[in-house]
Amino acid sequence: MSNPDARSALTGAAPILLVSDMEKSLAYYQQSLGFVDGETLQGDPPEFALLRRGRVHIMLARAPADAVITPNWRIREKTSSVYIWVDDARAIYQEFLDRGVPIDYSLYEAPHGCLEFGVSDPDGHDISFGECS
Repeated sequence: MSNPDARSALTGAAPILLVSDMEKSLAYYQQSLGFVDGETLQGDPPEFALLRRGRVHIMLARAPADAVITPNWRIREKTSSVYIWVDDARAIYQEFLDRGVPIDYSLYEAPHGCLEFGVSDPDGHDISFGECS
């Protein structure tokens, strides 16, 4: 078996979330969670968006009108659609409280050793934020 470190480096990842209402989702990610437009916003009205906050990217794709969007936690309890590592969970938690973002689950020390909390987007995707040492 070859050494994985000898291959090309992986440099990032961006989850792709299906959304029912792109304008509502864009407003939530930008105004509530502080993401900004990336360089990609396709369609009029938009069908696809690439958003970023710092080095974290999230892609949104508009689902067909008849699609059933099922967030991960509805299939498996306590499973997020997106888990974002942060360097100061308390500060981001307070930022979201100050912005009036509804908190899905409050800041706590998770069994895996991360200080974390979660929010839900308009389609019910759970977005977790964790500070892990």
